[in-house]
Amino acid sequence: MNTYPTVPNSLYRPEFEHDACGVGFVANTNGRAEHRIVALAVEALCSLAHRGALDADAKTGDGAGILTQLPKAFFKREAEKLGAHAVHEDDLAVAMVFLPRGQKYLVAKCQQIVEEACAQHGVHCLGWRQVPVNARCLGDKGRDTMPEIQQAILARAPGWSPEDFERKLFLARKQAEGAAMAGKIDGFYIPSMSGRTIVYKGLFNAPQLTKFYPDLKDPMFVSSLAIYHQRYSTNTFPNWRLAHPFRMLAHNGEINTLLGNKNWTRARERELTPSVWGADLGTLTPILQQGGSDSSALDNALETLQLSGRDLLHCVMMLAPEAWENMPGLDPAVRGFYEYHSCLNEPWDGPAAVVFSDGRYIGATLDRNGLRPARYKIYEDGLVVMGSEVGVVSLDEKKVVRKGRLGPGKCLAIDTATGVFMDNDAVKALVAGRKPYAQWCADHIVRLAAIAKPLSADTRPLDLLEHTVRQIAFGWDQEQVDDLIQPMATQAAEPIGSMGDDTPFAVLSKRPRLLFDYFKQLFAQVTNPPIDSIREKIVMSLGTSMGARRSWFEESPEHARQVKVESPFLYDFELSALRELPGFRAATIPALFGLAEGPAGLATGLDRICAAASQAVDAGKAILVLTDRGIDAGRVAIPMLLAMGAVHHHLIREGKRLRCSIVCESGEARDVHHFASLIGFGASAVNPYVAIDTVREGVESGKYAGITVEKAVANFRKAIEYGLLKVMSKMGISTIASYRGAQIFEAIGLGQEVVDRCFFGTTTHVGGIGFDLIAADAIRRHQSAFGPPEPATLDVGGNYRVARGGRGEYHAYNPQVVLTLHRFIKSGQRDEFVKFMETVANRDPVSPRDLLRFKPGTVPVPIDEVEPIDEIRRRFTTAGMSL
Repeated sequence: MNTYPTVPNSLYRPEFEHDACGVGFVANTNGRAEHRIVALAVEALCSLAHRGALDADAKTGDGAGILTQLPKAFFKREAEKLGAHAVHEDDLAVAMVFLPRGQKYLVAKCQQIVEEACAQHGVHCLGWRQVPVNARCLGDKGRDTMPEIQQAILARAPGWSPEDFERKLFLARKQAEGAAMAGKIDGFYIPSMSGRTIVYKGLFNAPQLTKFYPDLKDPMFVSSLAIYHQRYSTNTFPNWRLAHPFRMLAHNGEINTLLGNKNWTRARERELTPSVWGADLGTLTPILQQGGSDSSALDNALETLQLSGRDLLHCVMMLAPEAWENMPGLDPAVRGFYEYHSCLNEPWDGPAAVVFSDGRYIGATLDRNGLRPARYKIYEDGLVVMGSEVGVVSLDEKKVVRKGRLGPGKCLAIDTATGVFMDNDAVKALVAGRKPYAQWCADHIVRLAAIAKPLSADTRPLDLLEHTVRQIAFGWDQEQVDDLIQPMATQAAEPIGSMGDDTPFAVLSKRPRLLFDYFKQLFAQVTNPPIDSIREKIVMSLGTSMGARRSWFEESPEHARQVKVESPFLYDFELSALRELPGFRAATIPALFGLAEGPAGLATGLDRICAAASQAVDAGKAILVLTDRGIDAGRVAIPMLLAMGAVHHHLIREGKRLRCSIVCESGEARDVHHFASLIGFGASAVNPYVAIDTVREGVESGKYAGITVEKAVANFRKAIEYGLLKVMSKMGISTIASYRGAQIFEAIGLGQEVVDRCFFGTTTHVGGIGFDLIAADAIRRHQSAFGPPEPATLDVGGNYRVARGGRGEYHAYNPQVVLTLHRFIKSGQRDEFVKFMETVANRDPVSPRDLLRFKPGTVPVPIDEVEPIDEIRRRFTTAGMSL
């Protein structure tokens, strides 16, 4: 069923799957079910066919589909054909099931799995219906990968409410999915299993939907609402199961924080309380279905939350909040709702237009930046049409009574049960007014800025020798002090330099590099626009919550018991105040290992701090402070990023991560990338104590004239904050809460054992060093600081410019290379060019490509057997992007 299966060790990564599409809905506000709604949704879908894509066969699309209410009379008729005459239509449900085509044994096995799962949860399976399909309308790829499509017609047990029935169906589906995965059955997928809604979708283009599924043209196929979706896979491989809609939503956009959302959701699974599920709670996990896309994962989270007791509108606002942090005119009740729920979960952030329905409510919402189009029209008969574009249906414009577009973070919804259309303000007032969220926040949130008192600059004398030793041990150099820290402290801005980096990748460097240098930041690509962190600062936030998080399925005043800080950069006095907060028990965990242990001590040290973290959480500690302050001649600092990643993923694996927040007290952190890396791998906040002391030393020594220590440190913090906003904006992420734990990096030069333990899920293509070599670098830095008997001095550095005498980091464009190039340019002689080429070819490797050599073929290929260049050119094209 997957056109492009995952190939081990290939460059294809399924986690990179995103798409940009056409999406919308059609609904009767009055709740009247009609075939016209289905027909209009199909018409609207076909009008957006240009927003999809076609394969070379001009028939295979990236996917299209429709979600409607379950047409009960239609399936009552179909059930009677199977011999089930005594079931009332209101007791029916249908599972739309994709099965392995052409494999009778596996089809029967999958049917058995579904039937057994239903039986275990009290759902009666009345029989299986072969869904009529017309495969002749498909393209070659769509037809070759087409699954067997059948429907299980189901009935509820006496005494169940509709909500009970939906939960039982959900549990049965989760159990069936788990059994199929355990049995390694490829090609099994359940697009929908509900007594309220049904999904028809597939790997085709919009106009083929009703040709492929004749059911949709049957006059008895009626609904009062319909979601439609045309997929455009910008950087994905088409797949039957990844076509939209999913069980509750269709989505045009990208979830940039997906890996972090997945990690945090996985961490929540062990903290869930039974709520409405009782003894069936364990069946819910894993919440996110393996192998799904970003849209699929969001759908899984939304569905689980909705079925756990909240209504759909509440769940959508909870998962995709608007930019409430910097909106002074926002209704206090709505602000309270968003702040309260920021204590429960992080936003699913990224450019997105999301259309959602549970069979009663139908609506749409935009991301906080409004980076996808969503326009709507309301007609005088109560019909509402929403879509990525206007004019998707051919109705009389004179009958339009209202039209508009969704703005950033705005939403609309229709309650088909009550016949009410709700605009943005109505939806949010309804949801936010149900409980006193603002009062809960006022009573329980502790704001660190209100209680942390700044310390005077002269209360802690600075020992310059001790400070320099620390700097050396943590890999500082003079270039960083002069060219990086000074402008940040005096100008409150990062230094500006030319683009490009001709120093070796960290793994290829002959000098001991910090672990931060092994990670490269990812950035927004294809249809995923970055954010202007200056002009669009209103939608961005560095506000951070710390403390234990309670069950996702419940709401209580105590859920708001969190510490709020304005920035992930903590001053020394803020960290001191955080450690002493009553009611928030903090534990300090040294991130050190003994020098006498040698390189093997690093792994042992990681074991030790992970065990200490688990013990602290079990003892009720809500804030863990990982610190490397205790270094001395016999104790070596564990790289803070390694310690942070190890503890973060260890606690996730143990199901304890949400019981605490982690703060890094780090001597290494000094530039924006260091902060971004620590936060990206799970840190709530960072206290860069050596960097703060370095700023202080610059003022007290007279290097930074005309500025106080307090102002210089504040400038340094401001520069870091600005840099973090810039890093987040490159990836289209608006809030630090969404960036935290999102792991939006690629590891270059780290071995798989390191990634699996400390940075699980991070992309790494080339492998690299293990714990032993990381430890060797840490020991080498440590011995440079504590080993020599002579007074300590900082290394020259040479990362930003070539150091004289070859004392610093190697550069690809070093003086020797430049000299031979100039000689060739001036002389124009071939022998000078050969010298230049030899110099370049023989220089030290700086990137993986420098390690590659062409492998000559054994037998030349005759030129007449090579494809002509004109034929090759035909396969290259530049296409427009769909937003």
